[in-house]
Amino acid sequence: MSTSVNVAELKNELTELIEAANDLESLEETRVKVLGKKGRLTDVMKTLGGMDPETRKEMGQALNVLKNDITETLEQRTKRLKDEALKARLENEKADITLSTRPERQGHLHPITQTMDEIAAIFAEMGFTLEEGPDIEDDFHNFTALNFPQGHPAREMHDTFYLPDDPTAEGEAAKKLLRTHTSTVQIRSMLKRKPPLKVLAMGRTYRSDYDMTHTPMFHQCEGLVIDKNTHMGHLKGCLLEFAKKFFEVDELPMQFRPSFFPFTEPSAEVDIGCSRKDGGLTIGAGDSWLEVLGCGMVHPNVIKNCGLDPDEYQGFAFGLGIERLAMLKFGIPDLRTFFEGDVRWIDHYGFNPVERL
Repeated sequence: MSTSVNVAELKNELTELIEAANDLESLEETRVKVLGKKGRLTDVMKTLGGMDPETRKEMGQALNVLKNDITETLEQRTKRLKDEALKARLENEKADITLSTRPERQGHLHPITQTMDEIAAIFAEMGFTLEEGPDIEDDFHNFTALNFPQGHPAREMHDTFYLPDDPTAEGEAAKKLLRTHTSTVQIRSMLKRKPPLKVLAMGRTYRSDYDMTHTPMFHQCEGLVIDKNTHMGHLKGCLLEFAKKFFEVDELPMQFRPSFFPFTEPSAEVDIGCSRKDGGLTIGAGDSWLEVLGCGMVHPNVIKNCGLDPDEYQGFAFGLGIERLAMLKFGIPDLRTFFEGDVRWIDHYGFNPVERL
């Protein structure tokens, strides 16, 4: 092929110009010099008209291939320079997200969050693992597996928020509801894992009630231990250790009063010592008692409903209201204020997220 232009040399020349551009602005200037109306490659292509037909055909094809190659080289160089520019910006324009943009309006942790973190930390030291379960449950996990008989008041519409039945399920699995306690997580843990078990469940629960000490949605914490040699003494020691650490007192009287829960036998309400002197409330040794939670040994029927042999395994369970513990520890008088979203309230009762534990 006889041509007046060496395409290989021209490609090297233009490629060197592109690679020499060290920023996007100079690269754009180079693009204009190479491919613009008065660019180097454009000028060469204008010489095609003066060539004989055979040479023009061969040179035209070669220059078109060159134009495509140069365009691709420009695109690759542009991408590299953009990546380098972004990296430089990220390194030089760092924002300190640990500092409040408005210190006078610093955010606070809600007392519920603070309380849940403290509870989880205390039981974690005792070897409990945190488990979760769905808010929307079925009749089996919420009632039947926990030994609630048919006709039990807790199953009635005035206590429980029922949802439309699931048409894809059958029997008790089809009857959907908002869980009334976190004990459902205990059932799921026992069905999913083999003993020994030492689990803690925390989360939202729902019941149809609303006054100073009840809300339709509230938070519960449930603990479960299943093993072959677990007994009531272990339960008492566990709860006493928790209460002393949570309320930050070294000496804390505790008493267990007989009670009834469908899922435990024997069952007990737990009271801790307190003083109500001068109309106040001080947790610790005193002349009065304060109810804080319920507990008991897991009912053999519950163990059996989860596929375990009650003659081989036994355990204990306890349940407590997180809002109630928060009210007692932080002196909050009305449960409803937890969910009203009043900024003044959270400013007063909230916690510094950096110094929360």
